[in-house]
Amino acid sequence: MTLQGYHDGPTSVDETLSLLNQGSYVADRSLATVLFLALKLGRPLFLEGEAGVGKTEIAKVLSQTLGRDLLRLQCYEGLDVSAAVYEWNYARQMLEIRLGEATGDTPKETLGEDLFSDRFLIRRPLLQALEPHTNGPPVLLIDELDRTDEPFEAYLLEVLSDFQVSIPEIGTIKAERPPIVIITSNRTREIHDALKRRCFYHWVDYPSFDRELAILKSRLPDLPEKLTRQVVGFVQRLRKQDLFKAPGVAESLDWATTLVELDQLELSQGMVDDTLGILLKYQDDIAAIQGDEAARLLTQVKADLSQLRAD
Repeated sequence: MTLQGYHDGPTSVDETLSLLNQGSYVADRSLATVLFLALKLGRPLFLEGEAGVGKTEIAKVLSQTLGRDLLRLQCYEGLDVSAAVYEWNYARQMLEIRLGEATGDTPKETLGEDLFSDRFLIRRPLLQALEPHTNGPPVLLIDELDRTDEPFEAYLLEVLSDFQVSIPEIGTIKAERPPIVIITSNRTREIHDALKRRCFYHWVDYPSFDRELAILKSRLPDLPEKLTRQVVGFVQRLRKQDLFKAPGVAESLDWATTLVELDQLELSQGMVDDTLGILLKYQDDIAAIQGDEAARLLTQVKADLSQLRAD
């Protein structure tokens, strides 16, 4: 038995590619295929990959192109149910108790029951995602799950299996229609198999030269052609170096935007050295590339592009 699908989502892989393109997200066909199946069958989609390759952006684009609300749960060490699912408004409950005692209008037995009613419940992203939304099931982004602790990961099993949560004072709350769930991980630790089994899986890799070129052209259409190709070529070569953290697509976009702000039409060694902090986030990486290595990479990039034009 499969979960309820989404009747107003894309009806084919090609439509899924088109949907992502509408949001200026350039995806390969394998990603579009698994995303289409996740939407069609109502299954969570688990995306792993290096930071900055566009995992989170998929949820944002789906929210935008499908016209759904986006609920984002940013994960961190120590994340618990009160921050992710629900908590009771203790201050308001205490005020209600004092008002009831002061007026004497409400019997103590009734007052105790009312304290755990819907009006005192503070809804966090996971619970909000299970409730009806006027524009259809929302997109629930569980971002960087690998930052959380294993107990919270275990708690998610009920949510991802049955799209429901249990609140002891109220009971079980179950979604009428499941939300679109996108889970991301930078793989700083392994996620348990029990959670992965509940999801469709895709590894989001660094893009090829052609796809990254298409991404920059889509996001920054006014970027000069020559500069665009040099930026992509340099970043592609930089990722092959022995770095602590290679630049992602997000850094490519930031770097290209920076170069435009500096009125650059093409790369020069001086400009590369001056702006490496946009691409690289660790001083050891910057020190390893700055100077002679940057000049060598830039020379190779220009030679590669010249050869492509000749071909």
